[in-house]
Amino acid sequence: MAGLDKEIVRARALEEGFSKVSFGRPEIPGAMEHLQSFVAEGRHGQMGWMEDRMHWRGDPAALWPDARSVIMLAEAYTPDDDPMEAINRPESGTISVYARNRDYHDIVKKRLKRLGRWLIEQAGEGTEIKVFVDTAPVMEKPLAAQAGLGWQGKHTNLLSRDLGNWFFIGAIFTTHDFDPDPAEKPHCGSCRACLDACPTGAFPAPYQIDARRCISYLTIEHHGPVEEELRARMGNRIYGCDDCLAACPWNKFAVEAKEVRFAARADLISPPLAELALLEDAAFREKFSGSPIKRIGRDRFVRNVLYAIGNSGSPGLRDVAAGLCEDADPTVRDAARWAVARLTEE
Repeated sequence: MAGLDKEIVRARALEEGFSKVSFGRPEIPGAMEHLQSFVAEGRHGQMGWMEDRMHWRGDPAALWPDARSVIMLAEAYTPDDDPMEAINRPESGTISVYARNRDYHDIVKKRLKRLGRWLIEQAGEGTEIKVFVDTAPVMEKPLAAQAGLGWQGKHTNLLSRDLGNWFFIGAIFTTHDFDPDPAEKPHCGSCRACLDACPTGAFPAPYQIDARRCISYLTIEHHGPVEEELRARMGNRIYGCDDCLAACPWNKFAVEAKEVRFAARADLISPPLAELALLEDAAFREKFSGSPIKRIGRDRFVRNVLYAIGNSGSPGLRDVAAGLCEDADPTVRDAARWAVARLTEE
């Protein structure tokens, strides 16, 4: 294993297309206590997997006891446009920047695997790796902060003085022993731009989030009807929400995304709500093939679209919603009737 310097690995990672690299240990001091408190207060909502696999999530070493080091990598997906402009087009939907093209899980994981194979070749026989991108029980944000990739801002997302906050996080656990980089300290100061930007008040306090009020959670993870008070605050956000990310002043240091498959598809920048509401299951799956949006299914997606229609203030969309009042899915029916009622009141 001699001769495998961190800077060599860092340089190779940048060649692969990553934007920043840091090294840490498979440990997050205080993470288990924080996670237990988060779950005990019910702030995880319907995400039962957080509680079910807490023993792994709160202790990275328990996930793979043989791991000696963790390489944390950032990959920028900085948008070319101002994502907040779409909020001002009430007859169109707003889709989170990361979901406007190919599924990042697949792209980043393949890149991690290539880097991991190279690492094994360089480190020699006996070296092992495991790669993770958001789908395993790994608390990537605090792990990345502990490794010095950035810090968790008041919106709980990871920030970097080099990248802002428009970046994905990947992790390579390895049996190779690298010296860890120093942990990053918070640099938010008195700023609360991200907290004030949240439409639903999902932040009970700085550095805390209640997923049950977060639009990203509500549009993606939440099954069934959304509380009416929150529906009205969702605006035209039909998949995810970027408000807190877009508000961060550190984005002035954001770097250009290198991966062309992260660039927004023209039809997903501000798609007409009237067209999206009419998607049947087959058409939905075809339109969002290869997209992270596909995983929530047609019914939940159309539910979101109908909430946006109800918030549009456009009487011209009332007939679109009315046509779904007898949909086969009960949650879609509920959303359609709510939208019709809202537009009738206008």
